[in-house]
Amino acid sequence: MPYAWLLFFFLLPFFIVFKISFSEIAVAIPPYAPVFDPAAGWEGIKAMFAAFSFDNYLWLTEDDLYWRSYLSSVSIAAISTLITLIVGYPLAYGMARAPKAWRATLLMLVILPFWTSFLIRVYAWIGILKNEGLLNQALLWLGVIDQPLTILNTNAAVYIGIVYSYLPFLVLPLYASLEKLDTSLLEAAGDLGCPPWRAFWTITVPLSLPGVIAGCFLVFIPAVGEFVIPDLLGGSETLMIGKTLWMEFFTNRDWPVSSAVAVVLLLILVVPIVLFQNQQQKAQEKGT
Repeated sequence: MPYAWLLFFFLLPFFIVFKISFSEIAVAIPPYAPVFDPAAGWEGIKAMFAAFSFDNYLWLTEDDLYWRSYLSSVSIAAISTLITLIVGYPLAYGMARAPKAWRATLLMLVILPFWTSFLIRVYAWIGILKNEGLLNQALLWLGVIDQPLTILNTNAAVYIGIVYSYLPFLVLPLYASLEKLDTSLLEAAGDLGCPPWRAFWTITVPLSLPGVIAGCFLVFIPAVGEFVIPDLLGGSETLMIGKTLWMEFFTNRDWPVSSAVAVVLLLILVVPIVLFQNQQQKAQEKGT
């Protein structure tokens, strides 16, 4: 059953996108000319190899818009993931150390934003971050600033939007790791004269690394291909591959090139994950 799910909901759509990436743009519906026609049989297969080319992928290397979009997306996603970890670790740690009677309530409060539409929550940040928004009004009232700050339509607004939207994805797996932590190890370290801060760095942090890694992946992967947040909160100079992909699909209507962009993006995300999993598996085999 899991393999059937993977086949129909991931491999099959990916194969369709991969096939389109080798097609040619055309004035038609859909706007591309496929290089392979299954109805043509063997003749269609021969025609496919005759027309097979990597022109769409080569175009990605010739136009600097694409590689700049990839680099900018990875950079923004990495910084956002780091900020999310800095914010989310104390939150998950506090939840795990809270009295058991409170943990379910705290967990529900973390999940609560999912009860509201993602689009509505991102739109709400426009009212908060704009020049006359709630944040600037509060800072002016407190006397922290003398004039409104320009936050909306900048990369800072994108960071805020990503951290807010994906914070639960990091907190939940991290909380699961910290909640199962054996507190007797900390008590033993204290009995041996280890100060609390050192016990935290030598015991708590290493044992929570599986949750940290899982949470960072859950934040970083969707953040790289994010489109809604940079489109609504970022400015015209905010360059992310999700916006570039949308522009190719719906503005330029160049489905072959946009499919090639999507395939390369998937490889950028999947290859490091597979290599990391193989390394972790080898480390576990050596440990056993």
